[in-house]
Amino acid sequence: MNDSRLVIHHSTRQIQVNSFAEDVRAGLTSQPKTLPPKYFYDALGSQLFEAICLLPEYYPTRAEAEIFHRHAADIVSQLPAPIGIVELGSGSSVKTRLLIEAILSRQAELHYQPMDISASILQTSAEILLGEYQQLRITGHVGDYRHSLDSVVCCENERLLALFLGSNIGNYTNEEARALLHMIRAALRTGDGLLLGADLKKTLDVLIPAYDDALGVTAAFNLNVLARINRELDGTFDLRLFQHCALYNDEAGRMEMHLVSRLPQTVAINALGLRVEFQAGETIHTENSYKYDLPQLAALAAATGFQPMKTWFDDERRFSCNFWLAV
Repeated sequence: MNDSRLVIHHSTRQIQVNSFAEDVRAGLTSQPKTLPPKYFYDALGSQLFEAICLLPEYYPTRAEAEIFHRHAADIVSQLPAPIGIVELGSGSSVKTRLLIEAILSRQAELHYQPMDISASILQTSAEILLGEYQQLRITGHVGDYRHSLDSVVCCENERLLALFLGSNIGNYTNEEARALLHMIRAALRTGDGLLLGADLKKTLDVLIPAYDDALGVTAAFNLNVLARINRELDGTFDLRLFQHCALYNDEAGRMEMHLVSRLPQTVAINALGLRVEFQAGETIHTENSYKYDLPQLAALAAATGFQPMKTWFDDERRFSCNFWLAV
């Protein structure tokens, strides 16, 4: 597609490869072993996550979509028009289009700046959106959004609404979340806004199936990070020898995903000249998903230069969308 309304900036591919290699080496030689969750999202991983979002057990996407269907106009009315959007971890932008439509009902055009680690997902979703909305202009940023925030375009005559949806904030420890929110605040001006999706604390009979579904899609998503090491770093992981595990860490207030070695084994990662030893039952910790209550969210806002203004919930109050004003 050759559309003058679309510009996509790519991070240097070699930098991305080196970062992946370095993070794999660091994570698999540490104790306990870890891998950063951002590496789930290669082309296949991104498609698997889109499938997860359709599962009956995985409530966050439906709950957030419910909020947008009911409250999109109210959400975008929190800022005066004209508004521009910047989205961290945009994915397929399915839910975002509800906000796009609400904004375009208030103003003649919209500049949307999605950021995603998957070039293919970003390109495809941008082309679909431009085909549906003639008033839309898109500047995409491929790469880790923490490194793309300084590329955000701010126009003097408009307010920016930053979107950090899907409870992505839950992947970060409290210290990491504060650091990221400080970065987001630094990219915004006073009077701009942040819409933060945050999953709420709830019972284990709801939480556990959301991360360990009956069809095994989440297991495939988790295991794909090992397949990615095989593909990109000439690894020798046998995925059949690792088991997906999801558990709730009550003390930390988070869901955790692990990959558990089924037996003692040695895995070579040839591009790194690395051999990794696993004991039976040893895990690779691949993801955290922190669950929040409203006082925790208010404290996080206050610590990072934001003022909580309004919160919306789905009918079952499983999920929250929080509008914070940059102050």
